[in-house]
Amino acid sequence: MKAYFIGGGVGSLAGAAFLIRDAQLPGRNIVIYEAQPLLGGSLDGVQLANGAYSLRGGRMLTTDHYECTWDLLSSIPSLERAGMSVREETVAFNQENPAHSRARLVDRNRFKVDVSTMGFSARDRLELLRLTEASEGKLGASRITDWLSPGFFESNFWYMWQTTFAFQPWHSAVELKRYLHRFMNEFPRIETLAGVKRTAYNQYDAIVRPLTDWLKEQGVQFVPGTRVTDMAFERDGERVRVHQLVLDRGGRTANVGIEDGDLVFFQNGSMTDASSLGSMTEPPPRLTKVDSQGWALWEKIARGRPEFGNPSAFNASIPESYWLSFTVTCRDPRFFDRMEAFSGNRAGTGGLVTFKDSNWLMSVVLYRQPHFVGQPEGVQVFWGYALHPDRVGNFVARPMSDCGGADILKELCGHLNFDASVFDDAICVPCRMPYITSMFMPRAATDRPLPVPRNSVNLAFVSQFVEIPDDVVFTVEYSVRAAQTAVYQLMKIDRPIPSVTRHDKSLAVIFATLEKAFA
Repeated sequence: MKAYFIGGGVGSLAGAAFLIRDAQLPGRNIVIYEAQPLLGGSLDGVQLANGAYSLRGGRMLTTDHYECTWDLLSSIPSLERAGMSVREETVAFNQENPAHSRARLVDRNRFKVDVSTMGFSARDRLELLRLTEASEGKLGASRITDWLSPGFFESNFWYMWQTTFAFQPWHSAVELKRYLHRFMNEFPRIETLAGVKRTAYNQYDAIVRPLTDWLKEQGVQFVPGTRVTDMAFERDGERVRVHQLVLDRGGRTANVGIEDGDLVFFQNGSMTDASSLGSMTEPPPRLTKVDSQGWALWEKIARGRPEFGNPSAFNASIPESYWLSFTVTCRDPRFFDRMEAFSGNRAGTGGLVTFKDSNWLMSVVLYRQPHFVGQPEGVQVFWGYALHPDRVGNFVARPMSDCGGADILKELCGHLNFDASVFDDAICVPCRMPYITSMFMPRAATDRPLPVPRNSVNLAFVSQFVEIPDDVVFTVEYSVRAAQTAVYQLMKIDRPIPSVTRHDKSLAVIFATLEKAFA
């Protein structure tokens, strides 16, 4: 038996690990195709040629959730702490650097907002309760704005929840409901982000590198620079089976036969597809799926096969699914020093700082340093993002989408009333991601395929665009759970998949949430 993975993101890496660990499939029988030179998909982190660092995003973890992720990482040795697993390393790091934000929201006058109250009206509470108790069938493809009134979107709660998880008012009501249930225990502490955990380094260094190193030791074959452009299927009654993959290797076509018993795992769609980087002087290019071809295979195989999902529900409206992030590399400690003094948080303990009156709705987070393995002494890295990059800035007279890094730093200094000299010798790298919240788009129940479609013999989907009841997209956990579900189902593994922890069924959590909502 052989297993072929299309895409080298965390879903594929996790699936390969579960095949080896739990199905005893030899690593040499596993092949992972990746179009890009770097593995890890959205969990990236790189140093550029000019010495600056770039992160498209930063994933937050929580020890109270992410059951499948911790199950996986408990088996992967840390590269930095001898004798520890990646899970043990992460837990130890967070015990040493506990999170407790003291400056979650900042207003236009540079005052920290009092976030001890959620700012709900009686109407907000009733409407939020109605949404959380509605069935997914009733919610359907509705938007959040179909259920909540305009005043709700001015509450402290919405500013914090929105920027923590990157929701927009026009996103799926179903996804917001799932988040409210999945993370109900975070509601009472949303203003401090005390439940949020981070890895010791960026997620590429902390998760992808140790995971890929372990897979390589097991003999897994990684094939970079290779795009799978098509799959050939054969039918047996109502059942379908992949019997061939078509590859593009630098413009040369190759066919791979899929024998009886072989398996294919496909990472359908990508939230960081068609992303692009800018510079200090130039904004990122405006790329789409036409430039990247990142959605082409899913679109091709789903045509005429509704059981394989509907990619157009997610990739048809870039204005509703894109935002910009930026990574700043500082060679002068003044910004970190002033930001720590202003926020009251040592770098790595504060989480997001959101400027609630920012036209761009900008947030920044200071990581514990170093954030990259091999990061030089005296260099500091932080990350930020903005949910409304199409709007003209408060201090820069153009939309963020048209800004280079220098303008972004100018806008940030304006919100903090910092002198621009704090960024002497700093490099800000903006990143445009046209599909970054595409998985939050309103959708019908059938728009996402199951990890293993009911009519599939040997094809599974492992991505953010599959259907897993009760769990939430835009998390590492979702990709890992999809992979574990697919592997266990196709390989008929008799081991329980870690269940979703239902904090929303805990009376203590429910009472704490109600107390917070009525504060």
